[in-house]
Amino acid sequence: MKEQTYANHRQLVAAYHVWLFGILALTLIGSLVNFYKSIGDHERFYSASLIVVLVVASLMLFFFCRAFPLKAQDRAIRAEENLRHYVLTGKLLDSRFSIPQIVALRFASDDEFPALAAKAAEENTAPDDIKRAIKHWRADTYRV
Repeated sequence: MKEQTYANHRQLVAAYHVWLFGILALTLIGSLVNFYKSIGDHERFYSASLIVVLVVASLMLFFFCRAFPLKAQDRAIRAEENLRHYVLTGKLLDSRFSIPQIVALRFASDDEFPALAAKAAEENTAPDDIKRAIKHWRADTYRV
């Protein structure tokens, strides 16, 4: 695996992010067309509306299957980075940090982490700007 940097740290799982979402989006469009055409046809209306509901439920499942594990990962990252900051400085992370800022700080090496964290807390730096400020990238290959 090549070295992780700001330019290549984002991961895209094509089968999930592109293909599955595309299939669900096209299915939603098709089900809405079918629903529209079935208005007035009492034999088709129930099944057409049921298909729309199932596709909407599938889209919700698509998003929640991604959001819930990421929320758990964010909590773990917050705990890990809080511990790392405590080990390096003897103090917990600043309470002003948002989760996205802490998630961005996890890429900083131990040498630059305390100074970058202090500056980011003081200036309320955006997560993307925190990542751009990192000089020695610490890879995180476990997050998808």
